[in-house]
Amino acid sequence: MTVRGRIFVISSPSGGGKSSLISRVLKSVAGLTLATSHTSRPPRKGERDGREYHFVSHADFLGMRGKGEFVEWVRLHGHLYGTSRKELDALLKDGKDILLDIDIRGAASVADIYPDAISVFILPPSLEVLEERLRKRGSEDEEQVLARLKTAKREVKAARRYRYCIINRSLDRAASELEAIVVAERLRLAPSDLRELLGKILSAPD
Repeated sequence: MTVRGRIFVISSPSGGGKSSLISRVLKSVAGLTLATSHTSRPPRKGERDGREYHFVSHADFLGMRGKGEFVEWVRLHGHLYGTSRKELDALLKDGKDILLDIDIRGAASVADIYPDAISVFILPPSLEVLEERLRKRGSEDEEQVLARLKTAKREVKAARRYRYCIINRSLDRAASELEAIVVAERLRLAPSDLRELLGKILSAPD
């Protein structure tokens, strides 16, 4: 029986620890792959096309978007980022389980196209902890930190729309909980898979 792959949508406010969590789980759970987004920004030093991103020109990105080739897309800091539907469908057909690292707007777009996608929201223990993490990064000035905190308050409200929520008190515990979600979802059978499995069992000779 060939089981179609699953999509795990992972979202969190900036500073929620999502990237570190995804990196940890990709190493600890076999059979997971991170979808490679397309972007119009140029590669940074050490980045390679097809690994960190699929690097395309601004015009090519707009052309793909116009053809409806992206499941979701976003403009960040003057550059475009999007997730290819063709790539997702190919991975799912091959039975691959996919992690999607996207924001709440992108998650809603994915749910419209893939209603069986498993959504997981990563919450900070508190906004105070989130602010502390943002300031420790040292990559934003005061205005940017305050803007990210304001956005975080809005994004946290969307957590109730997700299937699972993980409170990221520690990376080890949060990683274990995300691993448990992946394992539990892999043990679930879709109705079509269940019918196929039962059909084979019932038709087998005694």
